[in-house]
Amino acid sequence: MNRRPPRVLEPRAGAVAGVVALQALAVTFFMLDAAADVAADGLSLHVAVETVAALGLLAGVVLGLLQLRGLLAAGRRKTAALAIAAGALSEVFEARAREWGLTPAEADVAIFALKGCEVAEIAELRNAAPGTVRAQLTRVYQKAGVNSRGALASLFLDELIIAPAPAAARRRIGLAAEN
Repeated sequence: MNRRPPRVLEPRAGAVAGVVALQALAVTFFMLDAAADVAADGLSLHVAVETVAALGLLAGVVLGLLQLRGLLAAGRRKTAALAIAAGALSEVFEARAREWGLTPAEADVAIFALKGCEVAEIAELRNAAPGTVRAQLTRVYQKAGVNSRGALASLFLDELIIAPAPAAARRRIGLAAEN
């Protein structure tokens, strides 16, 4: 189940890239038109205005590229933070499974339950009877000292929220260190 999501450009980044490409096309058109006008008629007020407009568009292209670069960097930081959180959750789950004495089957069922799978889905995924899965979930809840799926999930979220990310991890994903 270790699937890696496909790399998709964030919608805002895609929109900015589209606008920048359109502006770059317009800059090229205006500059070529201005050069053709200068070659044909010499320098005039019309050519000067067209050149100023082209330079304004060029500034927009540069600013758009800087904005796009920032959006892509922010996306990479978010992806890194998510990977750290996923790894932390995995570590917390493994520690709790050992602490509670979960069998491998109970640990599998608990993971599927935490991911939001229904009993029937878990049974299908594990090639087990739904009654077996319900019994395993009941044992997981007993061993964890909870009585519901939500309470089980809460145990893991509480652990992650209480324990902030180590400073090295926060620096690696571009977050400022806390004082």
